[in-house]
Parts: sequence; C-alpha cells; structure tokens
Amino acid sequence: MGSKERAKERREKRLQEISLLRTIPYSDHQRVLCCTCMWIVNCKLEFWGIWFVRGLRWWSSETVAVVTGGNRGIGSEIARQLADHGLTVILTSRESSAGLEASNALKELGLSVDYHQLDVLDSLSIKKLAEWIEQTYGGIDVLVNNAGVNYNLGADNSVEHAQNVVATNYYGTKNVSQALIPLMRPSAVGARIVNVSSRLGRLNGRRNRLEDKDLREKLANLETLSEELIDRMVSTFLQQVEEGTYTSGGWPQMFTDYSVSKLAVNAFTRLMAKMLSDRPDGQKIYINCYCPGWVKTAMTGWAGNISAEDGADTGVWLALLQDQAITGKFFAERREINF
Repeated sequence: MGSKERAKERREKRLQEISLLRTIPYSDHQRVLCCTCMWIVNCKLEFWGIWFVRGLRWWSSETVAVVTGGNRGIGSEIARQLADHGLTVILTSRESSAGLEASNALKELGLSVDYHQLDVLDSLSIKKLAEWIEQTYGGIDVLVNNAGVNYNLGADNSVEHAQNVVATNYYGTKNVSQALIPLMRPSAVGARIVNVSSRLGRLNGRRNRLEDKDLREKLANLETLSEELIDRMVSTFLQQVEEGTYTSGGWPQMFTDYSVSKLAVNAFTRLMAKMLSDRPDGQKIYINCYCPGWVKTAMTGWAGNISAEDGADTGVWLALLQDQAITGKFFAERREINF
C-alpha cells in the first residue's frame, strides 16, 4: 500500500471515529467518561481524557452565534449544525439574496436562524451588523469567522487576486472580530470565537512554509508577535506581488496568496488569545482556529475529499466546548495540531 492509500485509509478511519463522537460531547443528561469514549472509538485514553470529557451542555435557544459567509459550503453547514444543536444562529453573507435563501431553507427545517447582510471588506457593513445585533439581540455568545475566498484550483498558483484574498481572509476576520468582541456577552463558560483557517497557513509545515527563519521565529514567539508584525508581513507580500518579485520572497509555494492569508489568520488567533487572556472570570473569550480539510465545495471546485458536514464538524465542536482553558490553539479533525 502506497503513502497516498495509507493517508486515505487513516482519514476515512478518523472520519468514522468523529461520526461516532458527534453524539457524545453534546449530551445534556449525562457525563461521558473518557474510558467510554476510548471503548467506542478505540483511541488513546490520554487524548480523549483531555478533549472529550463533557458535562451538561451550557447553551440554549437564547445562545446567539454569528456565522460569516454562511450562505453556502462550510459556513452553511456550520450554521445548520449549530442551529440543530439548539442555538439561535445569525447567518451572514455578502449577497443578500443568497443569504436569505440559505437562512429560509434552515428555517423551513424548524431551526432558529436569522439573517443579516455582511460584506467583510466593507467597514460600514460590519458596523451596521454590529449595531443591528446590539439592537436586536443585545449581544452574541459565539462568532465563527468563516467568510473566505480562494481563486486557485489544482496546481494553479496565480496571485492575480492576492489583494482580495488577503483582504477577505485576514483583514475580514480581524475587522469582524474586533467589531463584535465588545458585543460578546458575559457568561460563566466564556464566549467563543472560531476562525476557519487552513494547514496551508502553518508556520512550520514541511512542504509549504515561510523560508524566512527570522520571521517564522518572530511569528511563533508570543513575546514578539504583534498586530503590526502580522500586518507588515502581509503588506510586504502584497507589495512584492505588485512588483512581481514575490517568487523570490521566500513565501509558501502552494496557493501562495491563500497560504499567506491563513498564516496571518493563525497568527492573529494566537495574538488575540493572548490579548483576551487577562479578562476576568465571567467575561472570558476563548478563540481558536481550525482546518476543515479539503472539502467538496465551490472553493475547491468540488474536488475535495470530505463532505461539508465533516468539514464543519470541528468548528462546531470548538464553538460548543465546555473546557474553559482551551484558547489560542489550532485544530483539525478535533485534534490539536501545531501552528
């Protein structure tokens, strides 16, 4: 069996395990013991003991979650799953017609879903969303930053749309987060932010990483990591794209613009976790990011190898975690992975 076949077998086995686990973390009538999880999925005790022991569910129909880019693909599925678990979901999208169609389809299933237009590239649109949320709901408990774009498929690596990719994926995530954090409601379990990211944005990926060791070390070190550093990194990249010199700049070689944007999202997640860590008990906000995998959506040209349902799962899991110490981490398939 070749390496590709072994990787496919591992992935399929992992997805089967997650399918079983979907019924376990959200129990509202019993505490699930890690030994039970281990028996069901035949996994290591120490892993499940850390991440899958759960108590009573903390949310209700009054718990409000915002999902950006929720009109299709992973965003639509995250919205559906959160609403299916009993939360009230505010679905947002750039195009109102598409967003309303998606939200109405979920309402027809009996789910509590509201809609508001949001263009993450437009500061006025973000402001209007924040004002509407405050007037309509008073605040939110969960934010899922899913809105994103990618213009490359297969072996393509064009940077023609790099400006829009970085603006949407990184600055959109940052600006929406900063606008809605003041609206995150106090609670004993803490509010949650989940950023949809990618393994392509890992600092130390084996095949697709920054070649600038000094920059990697600064981004990896919380003492040197700053918003200015992240912004300067993406600005340098975009300037080199404009000058036509980016290929010699040491940037990731696969889906370069998308990878840089997600590298920035990952760094921003870690930075925000540090900045939010000083909030007092009762006002905590926990922020994490995750890679949904190569999902069969329009963004991958429907060439992915997992469903939108599976791709959304870890994002929903992170949004509903009861553990209060999990923040500033990167996950894939419900497992923590290195940035």
